[in-house]
Amino acid sequence: MGQAIEAIALEKGHSIVLKIDINNADEFTKENIAKADVAIEFTGPHSAFSNVMKCLEFGIPVVCGSTGWLDKWAEVKNHCEQQNGTLIYASNYSIGVNLFFELNTRLAKLMSGYPEYDVVMEEIHHTQKKDAPSGTAITLAEQVLENIPTKKLWVNHLSDNPEELEIISERIDPAPGTHKIKYRSTVDDIEIIHTAHNRVGFAGGAVLAAEFTAGKKGIFGMKQVLGL
Repeated sequence: MGQAIEAIALEKGHSIVLKIDINNADEFTKENIAKADVAIEFTGPHSAFSNVMKCLEFGIPVVCGSTGWLDKWAEVKNHCEQQNGTLIYASNYSIGVNLFFELNTRLAKLMSGYPEYDVVMEEIHHTQKKDAPSGTAITLAEQVLENIPTKKLWVNHLSDNPEELEIISERIDPAPGTHKIKYRSTVDDIEIIHTAHNRVGFAGGAVLAAEFTAGKKGIFGMKQVLGL
């Protein structure tokens, strides 16, 4: 993902002034990051929280695409507000996926009046994906829960409980990412699917979000970036 983001950023005329990974973490200092206008954070649940906190503490706007750490969201939100910082967080930066989020919400609202349809979800990612379900799947599930009154919570396994929304996660290679939401009844099924062909869409959205931070303070999501 970092390589894809770098390629698109350079193509759009931006400069990459610092690259941090597990091999040079000691270079993640205030002096080094001060050269940047914005930081893009795509690591994993093990390091995202501390990376975001450090960027905000150093006064650098940060675009975060890591998932699996949102149990600490309130702490990050408070820190951003205290620092008068800038943070963009999204479980998925793909423009197509964010349009898919809007479609998912609309479909759930339409289906809420038809309890004869049950809803289930499936997500497929590559084997390097650390968290399950994916952050994108959780966002989709939360949208369904907000609009389908018969579903009370999501679970990451098969379930016979009609109040539970099943999210079935698969990890196979190669698979940049597929998300399915299916409404099924005894007479028919209605299904929406988003399938990523590569990582370019995610990377392009992250660069777009980084450009959006210019001159802004506060916490934003892709809805604001895309004007949805």
